[in-house]
Amino acid sequence: MLTTITELRSFVQSQRLLGKRVGLVPTMGALHEGHLSLVRLSNEQCDVTIVSIFVNPTQFGPNEDFSRYPRTLDDDLRLLETAGSPTVFVPLATEMYPAGFDSSVHIGGVSVPFEGAIRPGHFDGVATVVLKLFLASQADAAFFGQKDYQQLCVIKKMVADWDIPIAIVMGPTIRESDGLAMSSRNRYLSESERQRAVVLSQSLADAERMIVNEKIRSAKTIRQAIRDRILTAGGMTVDYIAAVDPLTLKELSFIETESVILLAVRLGATRLIDNALVKICRDPSQEESYLFTGNQ
Repeated sequence: MLTTITELRSFVQSQRLLGKRVGLVPTMGALHEGHLSLVRLSNEQCDVTIVSIFVNPTQFGPNEDFSRYPRTLDDDLRLLETAGSPTVFVPLATEMYPAGFDSSVHIGGVSVPFEGAIRPGHFDGVATVVLKLFLASQADAAFFGQKDYQQLCVIKKMVADWDIPIAIVMGPTIRESDGLAMSSRNRYLSESERQRAVVLSQSLADAERMIVNEKIRSAKTIRQAIRDRILTAGGMTVDYIAAVDPLTLKELSFIETESVILLAVRLGATRLIDNALVKICRDPSQEESYLFTGNQ
């Protein structure tokens, strides 16, 4: 286990001298199968995988859950052994943000709506720590999950704008058997809340069927159908539901080819996000293959 940037750079340099391709999987710990799937994806595409575990304080707002965010390092290390025992980087906050640190990365455009509007400064914190991890690891590729789709778009924009020589690879959302997207925050849910939370994936599946099978193209109609399904489950408030362009995250009024349906809700004290990529195939015989299955 590496704990300093100096150690990490020395390790990566030794691997570079051996001609090895390096992959990075940034995490905040409290690992689950979604994280492990990214580790396995990195193992497939790279010779060496580095998993960072760092609960980044700069991406939490003043009234958010930084202090209670789950920290389960021993369990995380045991889980990583089952995914090929990658190299693990576990820095302290003082290592990532030493005394006098006074810089921040701001990415416009894709960071502004949705999570950016509800959690001001969140994506600045994300972009700052991810850039530091990119520079420290000098990885060839970095692996992120589809579940945090807007975050992925912010990171891709940063890489493009700053000409950072790293490939960004998206892994699919990993779901529980009933369809709930895996998340470290799911452990906050009570038993009854956990049962109701499945409505998020169910509402997305309904929306995809409306778009693909029923040929409903109005984004307003799709949003309302999702909202109605979620609110019927009870105990939830909706932060946003949107059908957006997959690249720009601009909201769509009419869904023609590809879109991403984004949603965020509050269930008790827990905030949950989910999304679905929807493609309208020109060959009707192939459309079924794009449907959300609930366990991808």
